Amino acid sequence: MERLVSVIQVVIGLGILNVWLLRPDKATAWRGQQARNLKEEFGVYGLPPWFMGAVGFFKLLFAVLLILGVWFPSLTRPAAMGMAVLMLGAVSMHLKVKDPLKKSLPAFTLLVLCILVAFAAA
Repeated sequence: MERLVSVIQVVIGLGILNVWLLRPDKATAWRGQQARNLKEEFGVYGLPPWFMGAVGFFKLLFAVLLILGVWFPSLTRPAAMGMAVLMLGAVSMHLKVKDPLKKSLPAFTLLVLCILVAFAAA
């Protein structure tokens, strides 16, 4: 079980790093409404521009901490809980703009995985 949790941590971390560092300007099927990139997506949600920077900082921080948590277990639970809060926010933004449930599936999946990691790390 411990190995599975470590794999999940790395998958979450790499997934977030991919979205925020490699694909922020790329359109995906998961972006809110018809947004073609992260900046447009935050606009769709009615969030101020500075908020994207704050969310990005914390998502990247928690992603790196989740990966490092494989070797430094004391980092895992706080990182997973922090990321879970951010994923809950992401799901709520999709609901706010009445996106089809399919669009919130990645955020919801990551939310569930973060909760699983946080409880396994307890």
